[in-house]
Formats: sequence, C-alpha cells, structure tokens
Amino acid sequence: MPDKDLQAIQAARDLVEAAHRAQSVVANFDQTKIDAICEAMATAAQSQSMRLATLAHEETGYGVPADKNVKNLFSAVDVHNYFRNLRTVGVVRDTGSVVEIATPRGVVAAIIPSTNPTSTAIFKILIAIKSRNAIALSPHPSATRCVVETARVMREAGVKAGLPPEAVGCIELTTIEGTESLMKHKLTAVILATGGLGLVRAAYSSGKPAFGVGPGNVPAFVERSADAPKAARDILAGTCFDNGTICASEQSIVVDAPLDREVRAQLTAQGAYFLNQAQAEQLAKLVITPQRSLNPKIVGKAATAIAEWAGVSVPPNTRCLIAEVGGVGRDFPLSIEKLSPILTYYVVNGLEEGSRLCDEILHYGGMGHTASIHTRDRDAALRYGILMPAARVVVNTPSTHGAIGFSTALAPSMTLGCGSWGGNVTSDNISPLHLMDIKRVAFETRAVTAIAEPPVQSSMAPPQPPGKAVSTQPQIDQTAIATLVDRFLAARKPQDAIAQTDDAALRESAPATTNQIQATAPASAPPSSPPPSPSPPSSPPVDKSESNGRRAVDFVCEEDVKRAIAKGDKIYINAKTILTPSARDLGEQREVFAKTG
Repeated sequence: MPDKDLQAIQAARDLVEAAHRAQSVVANFDQTKIDAICEAMATAAQSQSMRLATLAHEETGYGVPADKNVKNLFSAVDVHNYFRNLRTVGVVRDTGSVVEIATPRGVVAAIIPSTNPTSTAIFKILIAIKSRNAIALSPHPSATRCVVETARVMREAGVKAGLPPEAVGCIELTTIEGTESLMKHKLTAVILATGGLGLVRAAYSSGKPAFGVGPGNVPAFVERSADAPKAARDILAGTCFDNGTICASEQSIVVDAPLDREVRAQLTAQGAYFLNQAQAEQLAKLVITPQRSLNPKIVGKAATAIAEWAGVSVPPNTRCLIAEVGGVGRDFPLSIEKLSPILTYYVVNGLEEGSRLCDEILHYGGMGHTASIHTRDRDAALRYGILMPAARVVVNTPSTHGAIGFSTALAPSMTLGCGSWGGNVTSDNISPLHLMDIKRVAFETRAVTAIAEPPVQSSMAPPQPPGKAVSTQPQIDQTAIATLVDRFLAARKPQDAIAQTDDAALRESAPATTNQIQATAPASAPPSSPPPSPSPPSSPPVDKSESNGRRAVDFVCEEDVKRAIAKGDKIYINAKTILTPSARDLGEQREVFAKTG
C-alpha cells in the first residue's frame, strides 16, 4: 500500500479516537451550553459564507459563487433557526405515561461531496453538535481545502463557546482508504454519507448505521391546469441554481399536451434554448461517456460552456439547454441525471400518462428522491404524489429549493433520504433527530391481574349446565369403538395370529371395552350388544402401531422433540402420527424421527 494511503488511514484513526474523547465531554453538556455553542458556530459560518462559497467554486470549478453563498446561508441560518429550540438533552418529551430521553450517538463520520462541499459541511457540523455528538469529516479529494477551512472556522467559534477542539475534525489527506478507515472504525457510531452511489454503498456495507442518500433524476410535471409562466420560471430557477449541482434539481420537463405550446414559449422567453435533433445528439456525445455514465467535465458548468464544448451554437444569454427525446433509458442517454443546466422535454396527454412517464424517469436513476408537479388542482397534486416513488413531491415550486426545505415547510436539510426505493434507511430530510437515540420510560397504563385457569374438562364429555347432575362416567361412542376394532382386526394377517395378538392391541386402543369384545369375533362383526359403561380411560383412544418392539406415538409437538434431543432418544412415528410444523422441522433437522413398520 502506498505511503499516502497508510498515512491517510492512520490520520483517520487518530481523528476518530480524538473525536471519541471529545464526545464524552460534549455528552455531559446541558441544553443551554449546547445551544450557545451551536449559536456561535452558526454565526461564524454566516459571517464567512461568501468567502467559503468562493473557495468552493475556485477549488472544484463547480457552480456559481453567489448561489453557493445562498446554500451556505441556508445551512448556517435556516437550518440553525429551524432547530434552534429543539430539545436534545435529557427529557425531550413527557406524555405522562411515556417519558422520552435523548442520548447522543457518539462519533459521526460525515462524507462531504464536491458539488456542495461547504454548505454540506456547515449543515452536518451543526446537526452533529446540536445532538451532542462529535464529528469527523471526510471531504471529496477535489474539495478538501474548502471543507478543511469550513471546519476550522466553525471549530474555532465553538471552542470559544466551550466546545472541545477535537469535537470537530476533518481529514486533510483524503484517500479512499482513509475514508473507509473512518467509516469502519470501531469508535465510529453513525455515518452521514453524501456523495456518489459507490460511496453510499460503501457506507451501508461498512457495518455501521448509515444515513446515505441516492441520486436524483427529478421529473417536473406541468399539469394542464398549471400557471404556465410560473411553472417555466420555477423549473428554470431550480435547474439553473448553482448550475444544477443539487441532486434535487429538475432533470426533465413532462408537459401536459394542452399547455405544450405555451410552456415552450415561456421557457424560451426566460432563457432556455431548445436543441434540434442533430444538436441533441452532439450534446449527448459530450454529456454521456461510452460507458453510459455522466461526464464529470460538464457537472456544475454553465449552459453556454457546455454548448460550446459540444459544438453547438447558442445565444450568449442562454441559461439552460433543452432536448426533446422520445423515451427513457439506455437508448435515450440524456434521460439520466445530468447535474447541470440541461433538461429533457416530453409531451403527454393527461395526469395518468404523465405520472407513468415520471415514474419511468425516476426508475432510471432517481428512485425515492424527489418529483415535482405544477398544477392549480389540489386533487391532481395528491394523485401525482400517490403515484410517485419519491420521498418528496413538491408542488408549484422549484424542486431544488422545495426538496431541501428552502421554499416549503419540509425540514431544512442538505442530506435527503430516498427511502427503500433508493436503498436508503430513511425517506426523511436528515436532521439532529436522526443523530440521537431516544430512550423511553413507560409507566403502566393498564393493570394486569392474575387470571385463573379454567378447570380441565374431560375430552370425553362436554361441560354440563348448572344445576344438572354430572355423571362420573364418560359417554362412550360404541359405534366408533366397534369401527376401530374392526379396522384393527382386518389388518391382522394371517387369521390364526388374531387370537394371540388382538387382546393386547385392543387394550392399547380401547382399554375400557376390550373385556367386552370376544377375541375370536370375525373382523366384520360388530358387538352383539352394547357393553356396560366402563371406567373412564386415562386418555382418548389412539391407534399405535408396533414394529420391532417399538410403538409409534400418535402426536408429537416441539417440546417432545426437544426432550428427545436432550436425552439422545428417537421418536417412533408412522403415517398416522400427527406432527406439529415446528416439531417436524426440528425433528427432521436433528434426525430424531424413526419410522415404524
């Protein structure tokens, strides 16, 4: 292993161990101190927001500095204000019968992407400390400097308010091996993974609890009742914000046919450029690699720059490139998530057809993330929401801003879960609530009293009503006994052996009546007269076979099998033996059963 990888692994180990020591101190802070530390860190991030945004743009080459500043302020101000009064220490809820107590998880391993590095770092540091955890950040290699600086700014502010310095740490020597060591360290309690699909899968396979997020391939459906000018304005605002680097940004427009002409006109008037077929093919060759993956060169770049690289001439004020495509999937390469101001365009007829196409788009790379709809019909919005395999369905707003909680009432977050659709553990917008364990002290709400067991009744006689004399002798079904005897005797051959064996057999099968039946009676002959009432049998009549001196039992439950296993015995059964399913499974597994003749 190269020296750099070994150094990165050791640095990750040192970082987690130091964070673990610091977290043991932070865990004992009261709510007032935790809130004061978060206030100081948020204020520091806010004051340095534009500088950090510029650093991120310069280092990664992605996006627009002004838009990155908006994202930084969103994390430092909106997220902080939303959770400012959230209780994360001690008793956080008391209903009287159940008291909930918050406990921190420990060390949070935070994976930071290159597309939104500083805003994601600010967000994850704040929610980790708010919930009394320590945090160790692992930035994408192409965004290391700006993330290290963000962590430094917030750490210094936190330390002045009483935070142990090691509670906020950041890997400066970034390698895949170092990141893996961070995630798998025995002292890492939970992982917040934001990044590519491979990294998220690595987080989930690390053996640690992980909140990973999947890719977005967001469809925006413009339903026929929509306000077309506003829909066009919102869609362009979302997909062009920071040049499309947020996973919740629109990737496709699906337009209801009655609005097609008006939506096209509005998009063009607001800076979109519709490509012809030849231009769309040229663009696809640039955007998609021969391996059918996204070309990282175009991520977060301006529409004019992408068009120039593709050899397509567009007006200088072009904000977004739009390509009309005939379908979704491998044969239509631009239908994937593009993380840039590029949109595909489809026309459908009605809500149901539009929903089916949007579902298809989400299945091609955006399962569980976000879908958007523009409509004046609330029922249409709800119907669309029911049909979409997406954790967030935003209505009449840019999907970029709506999904993260900037323009909607969703919890503000820079980490968006995709649920089981996207292979994620949650469909929530991640918050401090996900970085706490909740203990519940539950008091009795219903008294449990002893319930007397009913008296055991003989299976031979039903219970008698009150006041009626109860016979001490059970009623015997004479016909059933006669049939049993006939069947037993018919099975005994040769006939001359009957006299030697039928008495013993009858004593086994019907001990209460054997003294009333003549041993030499023909197999088909019923008793000539009913026998007198016998004494009660000890158990219901059963049919047991005998082979090599072994008798088959008539019923076997799981406890019988367990006792036999403990004693090293066999249980002899035949075709008439009744086995419970659990007894059969355990007995066959342990080879306890033996068949009689």
